[in-house]
Amino acid sequence: MAGQPWSVVTVTYNSADTLRRCWSGADKPYEWIVVDNDSADDSVAVAEELGARVIRLPENVGFSKANNVGVRQAAGEYVLFANPDLEIEPAGFVTMQRHLDVHGGLVAPQLLGTDGIPQPNGRGFPYATAKLGNRKIWPLSRMHANYRVVANAGEAVYVAWVMGAAVAARTADFVAMGGWNERFFLYYEDHELGLRAWRHDMPVVLLGDVRWTHHWARATNSFQWSRAHTLELQSARTFFGLFPEFVVGLPTAARRNPQAARLIGAQVPAQRDGSLPSSTQPAGAN
Repeated sequence: MAGQPWSVVTVTYNSADTLRRCWSGADKPYEWIVVDNDSADDSVAVAEELGARVIRLPENVGFSKANNVGVRQAAGEYVLFANPDLEIEPAGFVTMQRHLDVHGGLVAPQLLGTDGIPQPNGRGFPYATAKLGNRKIWPLSRMHANYRVVANAGEAVYVAWVMGAAVAARTADFVAMGGWNERFFLYYEDHELGLRAWRHDMPVVLLGDVRWTHHWARATNSFQWSRAHTLELQSARTFFGLFPEFVVGLPTAARRNPQAARLIGAQVPAQRDGSLPSSTQPAGAN
């Protein structure tokens, strides 16, 4: 809607029930753009009933490309990419906008499960060993104990990347850095986005004062092989081909990403005055 500072882009694929559960009755003081990846259910009709402007794609082009379609249509000065399974509290936009005006970069709310427990949607460097440790494979889980990052109320924490379920930026900055990488159909696109932001001198931050519920049901949490696992494996190959420093060797990654390595896990200063936190061993860098 014209005149509103925020545009929200949501990619749907057979998401009708999720939209009804998470977006019904919510106040929407923002432009809401839903990009539908050729759903077989009534996602389009439900999104329109709930107030979205829907862009229907003739085929499933994946998460990254669909998000780029949406942001190209966004009129807001700020853009939030929000999954269908996210419950948005509009007051959070004020906090995110204030942060972006001071610090720029990418910003994400602290996500909570439906039980109110924080989800670690901020992450440290995505080493291959950290990814395995995240699946609770010992001793890698202990080696990368700080890979998963949560921001408490009152905190704003630098992270390497944030989960793509909810990530925001100034629209012009996001477009200038190239948008979502369309080499990724699904999975790992958020890893690449965060690292690319850092290389564009755009910090990535998790905000503890914005706390939104995320009905997270990741398809690859099951050990039964599925198309989702195949897609994740394909994206992993693409990601580690682009960032071989994260396959092995902690020092190599830190040398190639010095600003991120210094800041991950540190608190964000209140004002962007050129000063940086003095931490020399960031909590989330491993």
